[in-house]
Amino acid sequence: MIRPFKPTDEGALIGIFQLNVPQYFDPREIEDFRQYLARHSDTYLTIEHDGKIAGGAGYYINSLHHSGSITWIFFHPDAAGRGLGKEVVAYCIKIFNADPGIEKLVVTTSQLAWKFFEKCGYQLVRTEKDYWGKGLDLYLMERDNTPFEEGRQE
Repeated sequence: MIRPFKPTDEGALIGIFQLNVPQYFDPREIEDFRQYLARHSDTYLTIEHDGKIAGGAGYYINSLHHSGSITWIFFHPDAAGRGLGKEVVAYCIKIFNADPGIEKLVVTTSQLAWKFFEKCGYQLVRTEKDYWGKGLDLYLMERDNTPFEEGRQE
């Protein structure tokens, strides 16, 4: 189940985030994530599986650049391979599709997750070594604001 973030979710999400450090996130990003939740909790989503919080994802609409971004997407390691990532990306893309002002969708990820986003129709724009932290490179990806099924690659 995907639902809006509630302040009572923060502790569980921080705990799950920490389980993804240092493999997927640099330790310094924990505080960045806390600050993100404080500023953008209205566009953050909590993902539940089997009645427990399994992860989270945010979305951001940038009207100035006519773009929508998926942000801070992560899951409990036990939730891997259950299709939750694809489900939440489709959910966010549906939100972006409803806004006629959004032309492109953007995601900033790492070398560890870029193939997942490629399967969701995103294309690699550029990379930057050690952007997030040592050994965690930036992978900037974009796709047109088309329905998820149309843009998806298998």
